[in-house]
Amino acid sequence: MEFNHKTVLLSETLEYLSINPDGVYVDGTAGGGGLSIEIAKKLSAKGKLICIDQDPDAISVCKERLRRFNNVEFVQDNFANINSAVHSLGIGSVDGVAFDIGVSSYQLDEASRGFSYSKEAKLDMRMSKSGMSAYDVVNNFNAEELKKIISKYGEERFAGRIAQAIADFRAKKPIETTTCLSDIVVGAIPCSARRTGGHPAKRTFQAIRIFVNDELGNLSQGLKGAFDLLSEGGRFVVITFHSLEDRIVKNHMKEWTTGCICPPDFPVCVCENRPKAKLICRKAVTPSEEELESNIRSRSAKLRVAEKL
Repeated sequence: MEFNHKTVLLSETLEYLSINPDGVYVDGTAGGGGLSIEIAKKLSAKGKLICIDQDPDAISVCKERLRRFNNVEFVQDNFANINSAVHSLGIGSVDGVAFDIGVSSYQLDEASRGFSYSKEAKLDMRMSKSGMSAYDVVNNFNAEELKKIISKYGEERFAGRIAQAIADFRAKKPIETTTCLSDIVVGAIPCSARRTGGHPAKRTFQAIRIFVNDELGNLSQGLKGAFDLLSEGGRFVVITFHSLEDRIVKNHMKEWTTGCICPPDFPVCVCENRPKAKLICRKAVTPSEEELESNIRSRSAKLRVAEKL
């Protein structure tokens, strides 16, 4: 199995994790093991790495690529369940966690997974290969529900037109493939709007994928679970690829780093609110020009780092 995925902001992630060779670290979105391998190289025999991914293909490849390391544990689960996954291994706290949010290059490039609008495949988009699929959403949700999904998660201004076009088409026959759905979306968008902003179906596919995998809900749950796991001084590095994800990460980190919230005219603090973390980078870190040239898929990546106090 070929699991090709070029890890984005790899050197920056390793730098900000500030790895202690004897520490315990979690790669919450292990994928093909690109980051996991580099973390494992920096650990001593006393250190430990936990690789988590919900995709069974990813876990299979990751196990093979890290087979030479004796201090690595593998867990097939959603990173939303990071807390219970780590505790199940008898580990109470960790020194660092890394999340690389979103769909992997392998999932996009492997036509049979049904993520891509440019490759013929059965509609699927399930990262875990289980549960509700894109086919179920596209063929069973009413037009108003589809409009809300496409608008909320894809930030698509033509969501209403696209939802109605989907409903009209499936009234005649089911929408079974990625290319069929892509053609419907393209046909629903005015010609003048197709000339800019990349492929016209990109935002709709993103929206359905996010909904199918409950990506934003899982992200919020995973962020809370990971932060709870961190020991004092532990680092949390999160990479996102679109504004919806980044906003959630930014808001969580703001909450963790917020101190006293009493009105400024209060003589003493009565809220007893204290920061739980500090930001290592005041602003999001983005890929260098060199990385952008070598990996076009890194162009929207943003990295944020917090350290637990």
